[in-house]
Amino acid sequence: MFRKQPILALSLALAAVWAPGAHAGDLVVSAAASLTNAFKDVAQAYEKEHAGTKVILNFGASDVLLQQIVKGAPADVFASADQKAMDKAVAEKAVKPESRVDFAANQVVLIVPADSKANIAALKDLTRDDVKRIAYGNPASVPVGRYTQDALQAAGLWDAVQAKSVLAQNVRQSLDYVSRGEVDAGFVFATDAAIMPDKVKVAVRVPSRTPVTYPIAVTARDTAAKEANSFVAYVMSPAGQEILSRYGFQKP
Repeated sequence: MFRKQPILALSLALAAVWAPGAHAGDLVVSAAASLTNAFKDVAQAYEKEHAGTKVILNFGASDVLLQQIVKGAPADVFASADQKAMDKAVAEKAVKPESRVDFAANQVVLIVPADSKANIAALKDLTRDDVKRIAYGNPASVPVGRYTQDALQAAGLWDAVQAKSVLAQNVRQSLDYVSRGEVDAGFVFATDAAIMPDKVKVAVRVPSRTPVTYPIAVTARDTAAKEANSFVAYVMSPAGQEILSRYGFQKP
């Protein structure tokens, strides 16, 4: 039921749906899956203040979005859920380094189905025999997976949890697995857990050795560079930050 897809195959499959509906003159924003709800509101608010501008949103795992951009996907702004993905973007010359800025912060949490009777209250509980399936983003391509791996390695639990892993293509898939009761527990960002309070509950707030910060940057293509810089400025503005705060994001 939970096939672990090769990253290359996944990237190629998602490449077919780059920025759906994008046309010349549109502002295309590729953003981490955990930003879905917040950035929909940010885009709507931005459009109201910038008549004639249409913001096209493309959500997914940060590394997959980057590979889309590198392969030629039309994107004007890239927003990542961790610094590693943005570091790769800089190395690949996919973004303009001088435009890079941190705009939000988050926290990794361990969630369980709302009706769970497993009584999971600490990370070490994941090693129990009755806990059989644990979802988290694939560390090879999903930031929440990298944060998860780092935290579990710090706790000396990585090997035990990895043996029970159900790898997700992005953080929202991990959330879906837990919300449907298809796994016993899963790792997501706190903002993801907050959108399904009736279906999942937070069991553990996971300490992270690496701060969970979100960088944003203008891509290297110049089709809509002025508008792209304007969008980044809006995300950093009090209005943009208020929207992000409404969805549980913290200041970086």
